[in-house]
Amino acid sequence: MPGKDLAGVIAYRDIADTQTMIDTATKYKHAVVIGGGLLGLEAANGLMLRGMQVTVVHAVDTLMERQLDDIAGQMLQQSLAQRGLHFEMGAHTAALLGNEAGRVRAVQFKDGREIPADLVVMAAGIRPNTALAERAGLLCNRGITVTDTLQTVTDPRIYAVGECAAHRGIAYGLVAPLFEQGKVCATHLAEFGIGRYTGSQTSTKLKVTGIDLFSAGNFSGGAGTEQIVMSDPQAGVYKKLVIQNDQLVGACLYGDTVDGSWYFKLLREGRKIADIRTKLLHGESNIGDVGHQGHNKAAAMADSDEVCGCNGVTKGSICKAIKDKGLFTLEEVRKHTKASASCGSCTGLVEQLLMFTAGGDYSATPKKKAMCGCTELSHQDVRDAIFAEHLTSLDAVFTTLNWHTPNGCASCRPALNYYLISSWPKEAKDDPQSRYINERSHANIQKDGTYSVIPRMWGGETTADELRRIADAVDKYKIPTVKVTGGQRIDLLGVKKEDLVNVWKDIGMPSGHAYAKALRTVKTCVGSEWCRMGTQDSTQMGKDLERAMWRMYAPHKVKFAVSGCPRNCAEAGIKDVGIIGVDSGWEMYVAGNGGIKTEVAHFFTKLKTAEEVLEYTGAFMQLYRKEGWYLERTVHYVGRVGLDHVKKRILDDAAGRKTLWAELQAALDGEPDPWFEHDKAAVDTRQFVPIKVIA
Repeated sequence: MPGKDLAGVIAYRDIADTQTMIDTATKYKHAVVIGGGLLGLEAANGLMLRGMQVTVVHAVDTLMERQLDDIAGQMLQQSLAQRGLHFEMGAHTAALLGNEAGRVRAVQFKDGREIPADLVVMAAGIRPNTALAERAGLLCNRGITVTDTLQTVTDPRIYAVGECAAHRGIAYGLVAPLFEQGKVCATHLAEFGIGRYTGSQTSTKLKVTGIDLFSAGNFSGGAGTEQIVMSDPQAGVYKKLVIQNDQLVGACLYGDTVDGSWYFKLLREGRKIADIRTKLLHGESNIGDVGHQGHNKAAAMADSDEVCGCNGVTKGSICKAIKDKGLFTLEEVRKHTKASASCGSCTGLVEQLLMFTAGGDYSATPKKKAMCGCTELSHQDVRDAIFAEHLTSLDAVFTTLNWHTPNGCASCRPALNYYLISSWPKEAKDDPQSRYINERSHANIQKDGTYSVIPRMWGGETTADELRRIADAVDKYKIPTVKVTGGQRIDLLGVKKEDLVNVWKDIGMPSGHAYAKALRTVKTCVGSEWCRMGTQDSTQMGKDLERAMWRMYAPHKVKFAVSGCPRNCAEAGIKDVGIIGVDSGWEMYVAGNGGIKTEVAHFFTKLKTAEEVLEYTGAFMQLYRKEGWYLERTVHYVGRVGLDHVKKRILDDAAGRKTLWAELQAALDGEPDPWFEHDKAAVDTRQFVPIKVIA
């Protein structure tokens, strides 16, 4: 299309496109979305809610024609138009016109008309990317052509499943067929018999800008079919059932989709419907004695019935997960099964399954889950009370907050200790006995009872003198293993507890806090000082960050990384704070996680100077220290409070940001190194004295 390369013209494919739309909405007025499918309408609605005047351009006369019939599509258009969206239906775009600055200014149609556009979002659908397959000589037609065993028809050694595959002329764009194809493919690859994939009956259950939609099978009807229709435009409800040969072959629901899964079950089973035809339109609750309300509908479903169409999850899978894993909440079910984790339209049914399977109403994640059995108060309740009541000791917490157990337990004491010292630094006294064994010993205990020692190396940089001292300590104390860590430090493994004090004394390097809920490492690349690709001095930036915050305790362990250029050799995109050097300065990313479940960090802001990097990072850390729950990583903290909340506190409030940074600096000022200031750090050195056994 002419003009597709103009500034302000984007596709809608990834988080960067979404961020572009969000940024554009703050500066410009007119948006045009080309494509009236699900993604296009969601994009249009989002831009409208952010204040833009939005026009949806669609080449056919009804919206979402692949999921809705004409009447439902028109009802959807009317509802969205009432909210403020504009539509150009049956319109064909001829060109995108730009201004002198090279930015899009208008969309031109084939009939010569123009509409203003500061942003154009292309959401006109997808098609399988078959370029690689075609170069390899594979037959492609709407996708990579496969047989019933999911082998490509050209070369049986090559398999294809999912959206790239075309089976019997159909390329499915949904995930449920992929699961069915995957089972057949895996069976064939494992030589565990020969399964056959004969195609999928698909249903679409969606929530478009808050409006429930459902369709399945041949919902358009046609020759040889009959239709049962109920339409109430004023109530926003439309139902259409298509019947052929005394069987339900298609359904289209708008507004009221509660019976969608039942209709889909009838459709897949091919059940004769003569005996229930007169009641069919009114739903499952009117058929026989099957109840529809409460948990009766869920209880009446067969284990093989599909609950979540987005992810192909059956009732049996959900109930098994609830029983086997002891799931309580909707969030736990989503985590373990993916049911209700996509469009959310099956949430009510999943909640019903929870009620009758778990034996109670556990339909939503408790907003105030108790810290432990010692109290009914949540982590947030306790944090708020410590600050509001100016509590500075464990005894004060136990007395003021009516703790059930006079001295707390192993679960709540470490959390309370952290909340006290982070809320009232220099005033609340750290209680070593409320810390875990690693933090009391200031070393990581290993499975054989020995310990590991990891001295701090600022930004991963060391010297020959430090390396000699480490080598001498290894020889002197017969330390069996020396390991380079992923955080660019050296780990001495197998140190006896009675040798810890002397090992640290001989090494003479600061504590790496590898055992603590604290800043662990700041990983760096060599940056512009040495690398010919580097744009910024990442090593120095990393050392500055680490020196500024190395004594910082936090709700959980914290890791930073600084890369000198966008090649990102320090892997800054999966750290709690990631800093990436660019030509104009630095980009800051937050709340990444490289743990059990890798989470990519969120782009946060662009900064020009090293001083700004320190200030913004320190402010983010202090906000996390003040608001995070104990043992809550930054990724979960940001997920709980929302990235917008963090941006509001740090990016939008300059005075508040500087206050947070000043608070952190004041809290860390004078904090002791536990290995060289035993008394000040309240380290009980008696624990390192070997026990003498007298026979």
